[in-house]
Amino acid sequence: MTPLENEITALKKELVSMWILVQSQLNKSREAMIQFDKDLAREVLIKEKRVNSYELKIDRDCENIFALHCPVAVDLRFLLATLKINTNLERIGDIAAGIALYVVESTVNFDTDAMERTSLIRMYDEAINILMDTRTAFEKEDTILARSIFKRDDVLDDINMAAPATVGELIKADIKSLPEALYILSVIRKLERVGDQAKNIAEEIIFYVEAKILKHFESSQAED
Repeated sequence: MTPLENEITALKKELVSMWILVQSQLNKSREAMIQFDKDLAREVLIKEKRVNSYELKIDRDCENIFALHCPVAVDLRFLLATLKINTNLERIGDIAAGIALYVVESTVNFDTDAMERTSLIRMYDEAINILMDTRTAFEKEDTILARSIFKRDDVLDDINMAAPATVGELIKADIKSLPEALYILSVIRKLERVGDQAKNIAEEIIFYVEAKILKHFESSQAED
């Protein structure tokens, strides 16, 4: 392998390691919410610093490869995609930390019935599965799997759209549930953004593997 190939391989492993950490953060914030485990939530907040450190390291490594090797073609696309995916993953890490902070700050446990009625747990599970599948698509350069993310994100969007009405019903039924209901709505809003970040990642995978800028491609198709 050439020095450039070695550095590209190392960078890919580093990005996957960050991906696994962010998945773990999202999983732990889910468990902290369901179990109302403030200690686990605090662990997520502490490890957010590791996510940020990964982001900075990957950015620096990309810059060094640009400066030393002047990559072209697929290597250039990989580096450009990595920079954007790195940012997307860091934002998902922020979302996981934000949810954990809700658990730390909340004085009441999230009611199981309320989480079921708002489809919060279903949404959380789907968001985690989508993130896992984007990693698989990246590692295997599987653009078919990457494209499946766009349709699956519709599930998150639908739950997000229905949430205000359901939360309103919960509050009407019991005004004392107001703080908890608002926390649930906030978590749903955050999970919807996980879907958005996953779609961005899927687009970057397609760009890297197929040399297609999907947003521009879709725009030209719409004009036709």
